[in-house]
Amino acid sequence: MKNLVLIGGGHSHAITLRRLGMQPLTADIRLTLITNVIDTPYSGMLPAYIGGYYNFQECHINLTNLAKFAQADLVLDEAINLDLANKQVRCQKHAPIDFDWLSIDIGSTPAAIANADQQHIIPIKPVPNFLKHWHQFLTELETSPIPRGQPLRIGIIGGGAGGVELSLAVKIRIEAILRSQELPVSMIEIHLFHRQSMLMTGYPSNVGKKMERILKQQGIYIHLCETVNKVESSQIQQITNSLLDSKLIICESGLSLVCDRVFWVTSAIAPNWIRDSGLATDQKGFILINDKLQSISNPSVFATGDIATNVSHPRPKAGVFAVRQGEPLFHNLQRITSQQPLRSFYPQKRYLSLIGVGYGTQSNRKKLQAIAVWDWLCIGSSNLLWRWKEYIDRKFMQLFERKVP
Repeated sequence: MKNLVLIGGGHSHAITLRRLGMQPLTADIRLTLITNVIDTPYSGMLPAYIGGYYNFQECHINLTNLAKFAQADLVLDEAINLDLANKQVRCQKHAPIDFDWLSIDIGSTPAAIANADQQHIIPIKPVPNFLKHWHQFLTELETSPIPRGQPLRIGIIGGGAGGVELSLAVKIRIEAILRSQELPVSMIEIHLFHRQSMLMTGYPSNVGKKMERILKQQGIYIHLCETVNKVESSQIQQITNSLLDSKLIICESGLSLVCDRVFWVTSAIAPNWIRDSGLATDQKGFILINDKLQSISNPSVFATGDIATNVSHPRPKAGVFAVRQGEPLFHNLQRITSQQPLRSFYPQKRYLSLIGVGYGTQSNRKKLQAIAVWDWLCIGSSNLLWRWKEYIDRKFMQLFERKVP
């Protein structure tokens, strides 16, 4: 009996598991999924979920059902290292798990700074950890009276696509809570910090300029060319507000701001154990792979999604590429386990980005807006583009609604 082991329940692995359920491996191969979460979020719908538009089930894939459909052994644990010499995955709680072939799709984590204690910031990734903090925060806001004497201030560090979408989503969700308590929406302040001179790093400048206009129209404070180099507990006494455990954001320029929550959405890096595993990695710790999605240093190991960097065709860390890698990964895992030659996968150079810029409720769909970005072309915002985005996202999630036999 040989072992194919998948670490992580990211987009590529979700697609692979679905396909393996439809076309199982041969009977002499044991399939195992190692994951520390039962429900994996779909990144395309996450901002709208934070904004209150989608419910949890609509934007999460249940890995228990998916593993059962694929006839995979499910190990609820966190991988913490690899023993490549003995072909084993070391887990936090379980005994080492043997593998003949391994695939890794665990995403990434924001790069933090040395002077930002983890207790003072809330990283956006891993997403399940972020959502745990977000739900706790919402519960506090909904169950405890919000004092009128001072604004509720949120700091978001990182002005890429993730930070921009998070800013808009957080604002609309908290505004809804304020309205429910008959409080003015002016009580919420969102402050977005970005070290570059333009938002949406990695996109053409016209996209950044458009997003800056949209954020300003929504009343979001933008701090460009500001590098945050310290986040610490604030010494300011918040006597009137028992909700707040304030943090002080300090920038290199000398700008400082007291915030009630600080969300960290900076450029991504890999977990430390990937670099320590012995696999070849880039400077940020991401696994270097070839066009067949294999590690360049160990052909029995595959990697996809944010955790991987294609040496020949590097691409941004975006969910669209993880989704596109799902089918090629499935086929190459099938081929390598049956001793067939692998096929190369070449990611597209240009790709469509549909970015939500306004969220509302199911009964007030006119407030739902999106922009479309294709290379240098930027269109919108419009409700029609939102409907297009929602159609694509829901169609993807419908792939995993098939009932497990």
